[in-house]
Amino acid sequence: MSNGLDRVILEMGSGASLRSGNYTRAACRAVKDAIYHSSLSFPRELGLNMEEDLVVEVTIGVQDPKAVDAEEVRAILPHGKVSVSVVKGGLNVPYLEQGYTTVIASAAIAAFADMSRFRVADSSSPKDLS
Repeated sequence: MSNGLDRVILEMGSGASLRSGNYTRAACRAVKDAIYHSSLSFPRELGLNMEEDLVVEVTIGVQDPKAVDAEEVRAILPHGKVSVSVVKGGLNVPYLEQGYTTVIASAAIAAFADMSRFRVADSSSPKDLS
């Protein structure tokens, strides 16, 4: 989905469903954790249309990817053309004595935009920042 675009934002978060074992709830909390720590004004300042110019790719990691309602996760994101991918990851922490499992989800949210109009023409190669 982000082919040819520049990654302009990468946010990470984690979320848990403490006792109910609800993978979607843990995933939603992970996404909220990632986005609620950000206030990004630069897209608007650069004249980008937040709905049309931003492509947002959400990756959720949980132990049971099929148990996540990706549409519910997608609905949390306020801007952009959003896609959600759920992969195996995260962590399950069983509490056998109490009969439940805590589900921990990880989220990565990457936003992409065409930044080519903001680049200064320069024939030199990019500088090594390492």
